[in-house]
Amino acid sequence: MPAAKASKAATTKTAKTSKSKKAEAEDAELDGVAAPKKTKRKAKYMVLYSPFLMKDTKHELMGEPTETDAGRMQWARCTVSRHMQMVNLDTLANSAEKKVTEIKLAREDSKEYSPKNVYKVGDVIYHKLWDDVGIVRAKEVMSNGRGAVLVHFEKNKEKRLVENFK
Repeated sequence: MPAAKASKAATTKTAKTSKSKKAEAEDAELDGVAAPKKTKRKAKYMVLYSPFLMKDTKHELMGEPTETDAGRMQWARCTVSRHMQMVNLDTLANSAEKKVTEIKLAREDSKEYSPKNVYKVGDVIYHKLWDDVGIVRAKEVMSNGRGAVLVHFEKNKEKRLVENFK
């Protein structure tokens, strides 16, 4: 029984404190002074390349953008690694406008993919196993010294494929 009385006393005490806070807020409004309202901070997010993780991740824009000679600059914090980087908002806006929308590639105009062949940036490749057509976006050197091409396919998005394999 004593525990039940203690819990009732605790609930009535919290009820009184919440009533008193509400009463204080009403009294402040009646006096002509508006009580400050708490507003939730609306965060803006964007997907950026994280040099620490070496992949695209979600970033939260921090603070307000500042005007510089190079354009509008703002800090962005990676939601995964928590590292911050300064980004140029004008450059990001321009690159978003220039981003290539879906390009329809014809199989007739493409070369069939083989790991033994060498490709150039801009070549159109047909991958027989995946039955997919893609365009070579970049050439890379893998950690073992062999060559690779980054191909943007219509169905499979971006894939790295080996080239010049002997």
